[in-house]
Amino acid sequence: MIREFKDTDINEISKIWLDTNLKAHNFISSEYWQNHFEAVKDMLLQAELYVYEEANRIQGFVGLDNNYIAGIFVCAEYQSNGIGKQLLDYVKTIKPELRLHVYKKNTRAVKFYQREDFRISAENIDEDTNEAEYEMIWQKQSELFIGE
Repeated sequence: MIREFKDTDINEISKIWLDTNLKAHNFISSEYWQNHFEAVKDMLLQAELYVYEEANRIQGFVGLDNNYIAGIFVCAEYQSNGIGKQLLDYVKTIKPELRLHVYKKNTRAVKFYQREDFRISAENIDEDTNEAEYEMIWQKQSELFIGE
């Protein structure tokens, strides 16, 4: 079930954020993620967040800043079960356009977003990590009603 974030979720989703980043971005030093942990935890409290929860356990979440996806994070043991897609599909129903940045070396995420109709709009260097990243954009397709 997808629901809105509650402040009481913060410790659980912060841990998911750290664990997922450490695993998905092994090309960036673990100290980078650990050094940003407390600041990110504070930012998460200000963000628009939706969590995927089953059996009273948060299995993943998506963080938004307006139309910008700050990230989709799914616990390692629940990855490849469609949770990330469900979270993305949910935010696609409430936003007309979505943007994000994804590290070029995170090929699994790049392929996921391309499969979900995101297109690469630019390639940049993340100044914090000095890693190449793509800017990707998705736009809701306007529906044509023929014969009305």
